[in-house]
Amino acid sequence: MRDPRFDVLFQPQKIGPVTAKNRFYQVPHCNGGGYRDPSAAAAMRGIKAQGGWGVIFTEQTEMHHSSEITPFIELRLWEDQDIPSIAKMAAAMKTHGALAGIQLAYSGINGPNMYTKEVPLAPSALPIRTFTNDPVQARAMDKTDIRNLRRWFVTAAKRSQTAGFDLICLYGAHGFGIFQHFLSRATNQRSDEYGGSLENRSRFAREVIADMRDAVGDSMALTLRVSLDESIGALGFSNAEVRDFIAMNADLPDLWDLAMGTWEDCSGPSRFKPEAAQEVWVSGIRALSSRPVVGVGRFTSPDVMVRMITSGTLDFIGCARPSIADPFLPAKIDAGRIEDIRECIGCNICITGDMTQGMGRCTQNPTWMEEWRRGWHPEQIATKGESDSVLIIGSGPAGLEAALAASSRGYDVALAEARDVLGGRVARERLLPGLQAWGRVADYRLYQLQQRANVQLYPASALSAEDIMGFGFQHICVATGALWRADGVARQHITPLPADPRLPVFTPDDLMQGRLPSGQVVIYDDDHYYMGGVLAELCAQKGCAVTLITPSAFVSDWTANTLEQAAIHRRLVGLGVKILLNTGLAAIHGDGVETNCSYTDARARLVCDAVVMVASRIGNDALYHALQARAADWADAGIRSVKLIGDAAAPAPIAWATFAGHRYARDLDAPDIGDALPFRREVTALAAD
Repeated sequence: MRDPRFDVLFQPQKIGPVTAKNRFYQVPHCNGGGYRDPSAAAAMRGIKAQGGWGVIFTEQTEMHHSSEITPFIELRLWEDQDIPSIAKMAAAMKTHGALAGIQLAYSGINGPNMYTKEVPLAPSALPIRTFTNDPVQARAMDKTDIRNLRRWFVTAAKRSQTAGFDLICLYGAHGFGIFQHFLSRATNQRSDEYGGSLENRSRFAREVIADMRDAVGDSMALTLRVSLDESIGALGFSNAEVRDFIAMNADLPDLWDLAMGTWEDCSGPSRFKPEAAQEVWVSGIRALSSRPVVGVGRFTSPDVMVRMITSGTLDFIGCARPSIADPFLPAKIDAGRIEDIRECIGCNICITGDMTQGMGRCTQNPTWMEEWRRGWHPEQIATKGESDSVLIIGSGPAGLEAALAASSRGYDVALAEARDVLGGRVARERLLPGLQAWGRVADYRLYQLQQRANVQLYPASALSAEDIMGFGFQHICVATGALWRADGVARQHITPLPADPRLPVFTPDDLMQGRLPSGQVVIYDDDHYYMGGVLAELCAQKGCAVTLITPSAFVSDWTANTLEQAAIHRRLVGLGVKILLNTGLAAIHGDGVETNCSYTDARARLVCDAVVMVASRIGNDALYHALQARAADWADAGIRSVKLIGDAAAPAPIAWATFAGHRYARDLDAPDIGDALPFRREVTALAAD
């Protein structure tokens, strides 16, 4: 039963001519599927409708071929033949009483047009702004271009209406949308009636919305997503000017959708952005207009959501990442099942699906983007097969997820952990600077497992192959994690580094176990994800003089995909960490290290007291191989399968481990599919010659 203090979250709310059944508003978000995998994207959104969201939006939808953001895979609504795949999404989203919204985007200064080869158009002639610094410039739009663009928006609105959508979001935030480009002095340097004063810079938005209202009548709601602050000072669209713009155009859209300036500022990871981080920027805007307001802030706490509503700050709780981590978040609040919510940890691994043009992943929700491809539902799972029992060795994210999913199917599960503390790598990494929220990966799963009569947890229980052979379990899952290497083997070096044993070498495992270096410390990062930067921060906090060297051109290079690379660099510089980029580690001497240039191999020496080696990891697979060596005895021991999963099989980010654990449990007692694909995919149909 719902707690009465959350009743306000379930009040119906009008958005122009339509009414949302509650205040849960899934704002537009990417997923890695887009136009390439429309059925996967549709099924994913449909699951959210089932989970109780009142409003559900697509991701960014390119509304005209003259502005596209290849290589990134979003949606496309360029012509009528795009309508069926878009309509499939709208139909899925509208199930269970949700409103279906489409975000129409014209990327302007952000659209390099690598696929269409069209000349980019923008308010002013400036270089294209992309993540990859494409060497392309936009042509300044003339009056004919602006009239054409207004017509293209109308055409896209009519196609959206035909596809069955209830709402249209016009994208003007994060620096990605043409509306922000007109509003911002940084991208609008025009001297005609579309430039200069705020009233002039607002003209394009007013014209487009008026045009679209004439086209779709009262059948659809029109929302405008605007940047709260570009964070570039007086040259940009500041928070003060945003407020002036909204006051000046108070009733222009049917809803104001407010999001922080850059994507990095808006969707920064929990390491840098706490829940409701944008509250100070949104506060007071609601009073400037009679239209409802939606805002975001990685909302995971129902109490925070209620405060945002009752304080008059927001009318709708905007969520992207929390709706991925748990599509059933509204339904669980409604049913009084707060403890069952899979809270977003703010790791931003979901964003990497878009940034790498891959398929979306979620650390907390391994079923995300697999709803159609594999038939995985986040809250439903097939009952067990013909066998009954599973022994899982290792309580890291892979082992915990395997135990949770297998027990949900009805198997009797025993989970054994060699350490005193359950949680594996998560139990250790959550103690590092900024990674506290990552502990939710273990907390959620351990709580759920502790409620189940068919699960037994055994901490401080190191097992041998001989032990396991005598237990009588039918399935053995080895999820024993991995250890960081101390010999430097990773990308730069495929064989161990020359090393003088007189200089202490520490690994991330050493630091996470409380064994810290002192004095002058060199951190060598050839991993390129978060660990090198986090450990540099830890050592600096402990008083070490830290130098971080990396063969890459950027600190924590891969974290550009999680929108935190720049924040990591700033954090380390602020802590006094010396950063040497494009710098490898050639050798370890008794009094320091020898470095080499990534390009020229030019050598230099650094005096130091210790080295922290953040290189690669090696799976703890000895137990698995010991069991494999006794395969001939499995039948007599009642063993049907022995499987190695997670980091023990192939070290990777935590999301890979939870996915491996979930897949293991889903595959238990499944028939052998041979060489068939384990998932569905959509293949492009050939056009007529």
